[in-house]
Amino acid sequence: MQVAQADCYAIGQQVAAQNGGTLARATASNQGGQPVCVIVVLVPGKDGQRPRRAEFVVPAN
Repeated sequence: MQVAQADCYAIGQQVAAQNGGTLARATASNQGGQPVCVIVVLVPGKDGQRPRRAEFVVPAN
């Protein structure tokens, strides 16, 4: 599972960059028998508000 976790971290960095946020967590998981990465990104709030949490589930391959 270590290799998948490293892959999820790299995928998480890409997702965070695409959404203009900061990677908070990237974990490997299994959904429906398929390997996926659960990515949590903190996206800056508007007008000085708190950052919002966005969760993405993406294929691990």
